[in-house]
Amino acid sequence: MNGDGLITLLTDFGLDDPYVGVLKAVLLRDCPAARIVDLSHTLAPFDKVAAAFWIERVYAWFPDRTVHVVLVDPGVGSARRALVVSAHGQFFVGPDNGILSGLYASDSRAEVRQIVPTELSLAPASRTFHGRDVFAPVAARLARGALAFDGVGRRVSSVCAVVLPQAVGKDGGFAGQVVTVDRFGNALTNLVQPPSVGRYVTQVAGRRLPVFGTYSDAAVGDIFGVFGSFGTLELAMREGHAAAALDVRQGSPVVLCPAFDPRVAAASRLSHDD
Repeated sequence: MNGDGLITLLTDFGLDDPYVGVLKAVLLRDCPAARIVDLSHTLAPFDKVAAAFWIERVYAWFPDRTVHVVLVDPGVGSARRALVVSAHGQFFVGPDNGILSGLYASDSRAEVRQIVPTELSLAPASRTFHGRDVFAPVAARLARGALAFDGVGRRVSSVCAVVLPQAVGKDGGFAGQVVTVDRFGNALTNLVQPPSVGRYVTQVAGRRLPVFGTYSDAAVGDIFGVFGSFGTLELAMREGHAAAALDVRQGSPVVLCPAFDPRVAAASRLSHDD
């Protein structure tokens, strides 16, 4: 079995300290031909929801057999399990804390294996840096083709509950929430673009906002919704910071409705009356 050496990294390690550099050192030590793609290292510390959202949104852009290392691990050193998930033709390496559970749930053919360091003859692991001592060596071996998925460890039949909230249908519309805010101030939600063609509006923070096709459809300073490049509704402000202007953050409720929905119009009138 030959791996293709492609490894992605998604972490909350930041770039101020050597953690990312040491992580890459181990990957290159154990897979010298590795091609490493940094998805992000600036997730908010301990933000499992954002980690789950982003890995579920980006993996499809990578070829089969890519190894994705996802490290937001506030339970490092505890009894939480270390996993490799085989799903959607790719491998996902990370802790069993919900960040990989959506990938497992969305692929009926997915399998999960538990990493047991002693069974793989890994060096004794620091209890505070499993990224370096557990996840990176396993990811590198998978990427190099030195470790088959079946050889990772025992098969796991259940994983930790999904941490990424799911939008739900509600009165002809959809109710969701903000899951992360990007560096442009766009508040990204878990509301996916509906399959039906039509005009939509969104309600958030007591305001009724139009949904445009792209950022340039709005005037500078306007706040609006837009279905972004990863297929979910974003709350945006043309050349501004929508999340700050709306005072929304992860968990803030958002409703998406057809443009003719009288409930949204009524709520908008009430908010203006206040």
